[in-house]
Amino acid sequence: MPIEITMPKLTDTMTEATLAKWLKKEGDAVKPGDMIAEVETDKATQELEAFDAGTVAKIVIPEGGKTLVGALIVVLAKPGEDVKAVAAAVRPADASPAPAASAVPAASERPAEAGQTPAARTPVPIPPARHAPPPEASPVEVGNHHEGSEPEALPTGAVRMSPLASKLAADLNVDLATVRGTGPEGRIIKRDVLAAAELPAPAPAAAERPIQTPGRAPAGPAAPAPGAAKLQQRTIPLSAMRQTIARRLVQSKRSIPHFYVSIDVLMDDLLELRRQFNDLLKPEKISLTDFLARAAALALTRVPALNASFAETAIIQHGTVSLGIAVALDDGLVVPVIRDAHQKSVRDLSREIKTLATLARARRLTPEQMTGATFTISNLGMFGVKDFAAIINPPESAILAVGGTAWQPVVKEIAGKREIVPAQVMTLTLSADHRVVDGAAGAQFLHELKALLETPLLTLV
Repeated sequence: MPIEITMPKLTDTMTEATLAKWLKKEGDAVKPGDMIAEVETDKATQELEAFDAGTVAKIVIPEGGKTLVGALIVVLAKPGEDVKAVAAAVRPADASPAPAASAVPAASERPAEAGQTPAARTPVPIPPARHAPPPEASPVEVGNHHEGSEPEALPTGAVRMSPLASKLAADLNVDLATVRGTGPEGRIIKRDVLAAAELPAPAPAAAERPIQTPGRAPAGPAAPAPGAAKLQQRTIPLSAMRQTIARRLVQSKRSIPHFYVSIDVLMDDLLELRRQFNDLLKPEKISLTDFLARAAALALTRVPALNASFAETAIIQHGTVSLGIAVALDDGLVVPVIRDAHQKSVRDLSREIKTLATLARARRLTPEQMTGATFTISNLGMFGVKDFAAIINPPESAILAVGGTAWQPVVKEIAGKREIVPAQVMTLTLSADHRVVDGAAGAQFLHELKALLETPLLTLV
């Protein structure tokens, strides 16, 4: 019996994935422990491991194709099996899951009743596209051709494509006559339509240009103002990561009663300590986020009510601090997790944060590195943001939003007198789940955090 490998559930929120890259090709030998593919999930890109020995007989999902969890992606022939026979027996699949079929087959798909002649397949009409073809443009045939069967007779010039690609082409207004298919037997699939949608529209032919009336300037788009950026209307399909973010954040705002508490922190002493650290540790550098992570972990041990989760009939206070650090990517956000953060020094936290951030941007985080956080820090200070309110990442009960450090006038006691002096100030905003945390506990946490940051030597012990 051939070995069928299906798409595994690699993260707790994964429902589909993209086959980013095949590391083995058809005909290659595979042994247990070999990495056979790179899979892009809703959170990261991960390598797929083989657990059996065999030979790659048929790759069902091509590179760039999307598929659902549990769907067949590749078939291996066991040692001693005929690889070609195994490959011939595999039914090809579209790179993108097609819409669910109706329980009742369409008229053209029902078996012919006695005495009736099967109706010829009618090409599916495509609405006028952005690059509109003339009326006699080639028709489009939507359907699946299975390997090993005789190809269906199509109208001359007909184009094969998947149902999903057909719908996507209509949504994105793409002219199918200009799209080259890369699916099985040249069929147009989802990625082909998306690639075509990114191409600029060709200039209109002379016959399509508006006729200029004498004495009147031809109508046309207004010239952009000097220095203005050129904008282009685009429809960007949601990535798996973006879909997961959207779903979880809606869930968070709907189900969690957020409240917000802010505090200003004087950062002069911490910035000076950081400068001395970096002078001593060159070329290694400690960031403000590293000190914030250390201070937040210590503050959570002093106010454990914030290091907790809501469990319907109970509140779970965690016995260890697992600190999430939000990392921005081009198409979303991931939160790698530092285990036992309260037991690690500033320098240890700095090294781990840098390593996890590098893995996150390369989409190489493992599921274990992205799950289990008990508290999260989100820092936008590097973008000049003064303050903001972050959305809680369930099942956590709180998240800390970190703004930028800026010079402000503050009142200080100097030689027994109060004076207005310049100081570097950072605003921190805590978002908390009111089911778990009361306002007083949130304020106490920020008070402890402020004390640690304004007396930074305390973070070193």
